[in-house]
Amino acid sequence: MPNTSQQFDQITAKCRAVFIDKMQDYGPSWRIFRLHGITDQLYIKACNIRQRQETGISLVGDEIPGNLQAIVNYGITAIIQARNGYADAIDMTNEEAVGHYDRILNEAKELMLRKNHDYGEAWREMSKEGIVDMILAKIIRIKTILANDGHTIASEGVEGNYFDIINYAIFDLIHYEN
Repeated sequence: MPNTSQQFDQITAKCRAVFIDKMQDYGPSWRIFRLHGITDQLYIKACNIRQRQETGISLVGDEIPGNLQAIVNYGITAIIQARNGYADAIDMTNEEAVGHYDRILNEAKELMLRKNHDYGEAWREMSKEGIVDMILAKIIRIKTILANDGHTIASEGVEGNYFDIINYAIFDLIHYEN
């Protein structure tokens, strides 16, 4: 049986490297995003993956693994924003942003390990298409919760859904690596 913890670390090291490279280019300019904006970015990436899965064609050259990495990184920035609020200007250093990133990534891994224990790594039997559908469903749930000013009655809030999106994207990236 593959070591999920090691695979998670290998995949997320690549996502983290992209995050750091983008921080070098743009700094934490994403701090201006409200949750609606980041959620829309997640939606765009997930729709692009689904379209590529359906047609097999990308006219702009977007590759599915690159979009999945973007979903991981946008998911993490969404949680940073959910916890810290948005800013009208860049209000943290690259190093502070990476510190937040690493803490949230660690939380995502801990959650993944707990859920894998309870669910028996059922995600390994899921299709790449099914995982993207789950990501889209989670995004739509977040959009609904945000439209209700963050209020829920019987379900987890936005943060739990963002964590699930991060982990589903990592699972799909593991599928693509294999």
